[in-house]
Amino acid sequence: MTDRAAIILAAGQGTRMKSLLPKVLHRVGGRTMLDRVIDTVQAMGCERVVVVVGDHSPAVGALATARLGAGSVAVQDPPLGTGHAVLAARDALADFEGDVLITYADCPLQRPEDLEPLFALRAAGTDLAVLGFEPPDPLLYGRLIQGADGHLLHIVEARDATPEQKAVRTCNAGMMVGDRARLFGWLAKVGNANSKQEYYLTDVVGLANGEEARVRAAIAPADAVMGCDTQSQMAKAEAIFQARRRAHFLDGGVAMPAPETVHFAWDTAVAAGATIEQFVVFGPGVSVETGATIRAFTHLEGAVVRGGAIVGPYARLRPGAEIGEDAHVGNFVEVKKVRLGKGAKANHLSYLGDGSVGAGANIGAGTIFCNYDGFDKYETHVGAGAFIGSNTSLVAPVRVGDGGFTATGSVITQDVSADAMAVARGVQVEKAGWAARFREAKRAKKEAKGK
Repeated sequence: MTDRAAIILAAGQGTRMKSLLPKVLHRVGGRTMLDRVIDTVQAMGCERVVVVVGDHSPAVGALATARLGAGSVAVQDPPLGTGHAVLAARDALADFEGDVLITYADCPLQRPEDLEPLFALRAAGTDLAVLGFEPPDPLLYGRLIQGADGHLLHIVEARDATPEQKAVRTCNAGMMVGDRARLFGWLAKVGNANSKQEYYLTDVVGLANGEEARVRAAIAPADAVMGCDTQSQMAKAEAIFQARRRAHFLDGGVAMPAPETVHFAWDTAVAAGATIEQFVVFGPGVSVETGATIRAFTHLEGAVVRGGAIVGPYARLRPGAEIGEDAHVGNFVEVKKVRLGKGAKANHLSYLGDGSVGAGANIGAGTIFCNYDGFDKYETHVGAGAFIGSNTSLVAPVRVGDGGFTATGSVITQDVSADAMAVARGVQVEKAGWAARFREAKRAKKEAKGK
């Protein structure tokens, strides 16, 4: 197979986003648009990836460098059109021999299967392969004008198209693949004799035809090449992503009684036989095993839920939470960086942060792992079979041994031995008649004020 590289254009200003965050760093499915496109081209076997950025957004270059290493970023300065942007990557690929894919960082829904036909055309002898799509409303898109044999003759912008050309429904998606040397050769000849005085990538089609090169188009689904320039388009892209993920999990055997209310992240993993109830939100880094149930209105991020476990309703799992096999995490329980052992239960109104809960242990309602002193975090470890009474505050660092008990309302500041009971609360004192005297004094005072 011919070697592959990719150029990802990410230099746009993104002014229509009306956001301080660079456009391509906005997220779909919890992952930046740029990361998503890098994932796609790498999954296709592009061994070299160059991201073209503008000098106005160093954060974009920093992300690309962190993902791809030094030499992976080219700067377009000043911005003079898409053809000029691709040329900015020429030096970074000067030693590369093979096919180059040109794509866009603000098209977060593209997948390998959507772009692979471009490489298939190249393998079949096409010199320049261009991606097209058929939108529901092609009004503003450039049209791909093809001959009877499927040869791509040229791309006509909507504002320049004749009525006959506007009737063509196949539009330009912007992505293309060509041999590195020929592609940059055509780009070097692109002029800027247009109203914007910019160098357009689409002009390479005419230049390739002028050399009698074979130019053909592949067609992708409209959703796959959708660009995101506004917050409204971001919301639409998120909706499409969520619909895809819901369909994926339903087809894979995950039970979801109301899938339209469940929101997934890009890397959510849910095994067949798991159940996801209504209004569950998955942040990045969550894995749910077969037989687990995530009940309604639960939020999970960076967590593992083992088989047979029940989480929720109204639970929150934060990064580092690991809910063991057949364990229960109930309503209004928050778990962060704690491993619950097999069959452990924390069913009500508790915060478990930093530590562990042993197999079969029971965490009573209102329990708090007091893990932070304003400067550092400390761990709490509850042993197997232990019983933590309601409204217990466990002040870390502290351990409760296997089978240990804490009395309701205790503030535990020292380790509790295995099979022991720890009681740490004030002594109850009763003052006979105090309440009656208090009420009488208050009434008298109120009456005196009223006179």
